[in-house]
Amino acid sequence: MAQKNRTLIASIGDTMTGLLLAGIGDIHPQHGPNFLTVSDKTDQQTIEKTFTSFTGRKDIALILINQNIADRIRGILDAYNAPFPTVLEIPSKDHPYDPSKDSVLKRVQLLFGD
Repeated sequence: MAQKNRTLIASIGDTMTGLLLAGIGDIHPQHGPNFLTVSDKTDQQTIEKTFTSFTGRKDIALILINQNIADRIRGILDAYNAPFPTVLEIPSKDHPYDPSKDSVLKRVQLLFGD
């Protein structure tokens, strides 16, 4: 089973301190870090490239992305449909969570006919 090698959590967000202190940070010799700290100066191409890189890695099981950052790459995020790594949109400290924008929640609602 290929999923047994997926042990990392990746993160794309505006505040990484708490997640890194919790121990999710990893810097792979070939793939680089499993996190991206996004600021107002981070361009969309960097976010897209990082997300695409994370989805292609075989050692990542889950990608956490702040919803306000997910909105910046919504097209790519909505087109992503692989089961692994799973993508989970989370709120940031400055932006509340909006369930109507969450691509995973939308898929679940479609499955259950809501």
